[in-house]
Amino acid sequence: MADPIVLAEGLHKRFGEVHALRGLELSVPAGTVCGVLGPNGAGKTTAVRILATLMDPDAGHARIAGLDVVRDADRVRSLIGLAGQYAAVDEKLTGRGNLRMFGRLYHLPRREVHQRADELLERFGLMEAADRQVRGYSGGMRRRLDLVASLILRPQVLFLDEPTTGLDPRSRGEIWDCVRELVADGTTVLLTTQYLDEADQLADDIAVVDDGRVIANGTPDELKSMIGDRFDVVVEDSALLPDAVAVLHRLAGAEPATTGDNSLSVPTAGGTVRVADVVRELDRAGVGVADISLRRPTLDEVFLRLTDRSAADERVKDNA
Repeated sequence: MADPIVLAEGLHKRFGEVHALRGLELSVPAGTVCGVLGPNGAGKTTAVRILATLMDPDAGHARIAGLDVVRDADRVRSLIGLAGQYAAVDEKLTGRGNLRMFGRLYHLPRREVHQRADELLERFGLMEAADRQVRGYSGGMRRRLDLVASLILRPQVLFLDEPTTGLDPRSRGEIWDCVRELVADGTTVLLTTQYLDEADQLADDIAVVDDGRVIANGTPDELKSMIGDRFDVVVEDSALLPDAVAVLHRLAGAEPATTGDNSLSVPTAGGTVRVADVVRELDRAGVGVADISLRRPTLDEVFLRLTDRSAADERVKDNA
């Protein structure tokens, strides 16, 4: 198996009394998208800043393409791109002017800068706006230009730190298309996001981070399998919800969640309960069913289950 292009082992970072990273471990194969999910303050941005050579860890080490991010920081910077939550472009310059400025900051030859800027503007659908001041761009266009600016050096690894925060669905879709195109060309993307549908759409693998460490990782399907499929049940009479809860609790061995006035959702107990079993037992209890379905859990449900469990574990440690 090829060595991972992004590797973090035992990363720790403190800011005064705050222990932002507590032994974070991460391994990303080349040419894939790794989604990093976690609640606010979980350590996602701190991890990205260390991997992108913007700060040093207090302990542990990290490598990009085999290069240590501390000892070989200059060489690492020539291999990576970084785009954050907020567009870092200059509003007074045109789109073309911004890209040429970034190219000059990287000390690229003038001819190469001009050629690369035009190539990127054309490729990512910004050529028509290339000679307009960025202050007239929409939020989605600015974010796309910011992403394009991070590609001037043709990075092997691209770090995207919540790149679609605050964007409308159309603009988010445009950024997603850009990411897919980059990965198809062989770029490795490490994506932090709070939009779980974004990770589900883009990520080959997902690392769930909480309290400064990775608490679960795997493909979206593997993570969903950790909590099992779910039954969604809609009863005909809301007055019978308590009876439905009792039946589902007995069958599934878990407390059903109320998802609407007449709706319940419960995990399937590892696939041992069938739809026919649920319908039969509800009928015996006199509970009429308007609808019942078996479905895969969403990443939102996986995320909430994992991070709630992580928080509960921390409370147990604190009280030990």
